[in-house]
Amino acid sequence: MTTWLYDGSFDGFLSAVFDLYWQKKTDVTIRKEQDHVQGLFENVIFMPTITANADRVWVGLSRKLSEEHLQQLFCCYLSELAGEEDHMVGFIRHVFSSEKDITGDFGNKYILHVAQTARKVLREKHRMEAFVRFQLTKDNIYYSLVAPDYNVLPLIAKHFKERYADQYWIIYDERRRFGIYYNLEKVETIRLQFNTEYDPHYHTTGNVWAPEEELYQKLWNTYFKEANIVGRKNPRLQLQHMPRRYWKYLTEMRLD
Repeated sequence: MTTWLYDGSFDGFLSAVFDLYWQKKTDVTIRKEQDHVQGLFENVIFMPTITANADRVWVGLSRKLSEEHLQQLFCCYLSELAGEEDHMVGFIRHVFSSEKDITGDFGNKYILHVAQTARKVLREKHRMEAFVRFQLTKDNIYYSLVAPDYNVLPLIAKHFKERYADQYWIIYDERRRFGIYYNLEKVETIRLQFNTEYDPHYHTTGNVWAPEEELYQKLWNTYFKEANIVGRKNPRLQLQHMPRRYWKYLTEMRLD
């Protein structure tokens, strides 16, 4: 068995797909270099990323797919599920091999899988857009810590850039150890190194946060408690829309 490794980027994956067609390979598995554990009898080759080749694959897909279905394919990449490349390659092969629109062909396992996976990723995207809570640092940067199930930061950047266009902000994914930073002009990908004064889960102690941050959190908690109608409390419905794994990042869920 032969495995092609790529650098983990979406361009790297598309570049490897280009080589599949260029070399007419049908018995090759594509995997991320950083996640792969080599088997005893496995033939492993690292495939360098060639952006021009990746662009050619994307242009070809764009001619046959709508923006919605292109996004679905990208969402599968962002899902980071083990072996997801197999489904993505199957999807791409099915698209290129058909003369007609096959995006509604849910009898095909790859088309169905891509649609279902994209739905899960987009649901996580919408949850992040709703659940992100910013905390003001002493450097006048609004900071939020998240740990989504899927790598949705590339999907939520546009939403927060438009909503908070007049503020400096950082949304940092503690699980994947990277974040997005908006500098009033554009959104950039960043990685942070934390010192001992940093407490990630929305505490106001130390020299990291703005002096007024504690007041802001108390005011928000007061509003949340006063707006709550005890007689209409529905814990099951609350958990359905706000799973417990998000609670540690929400100011209102740490009521005194």
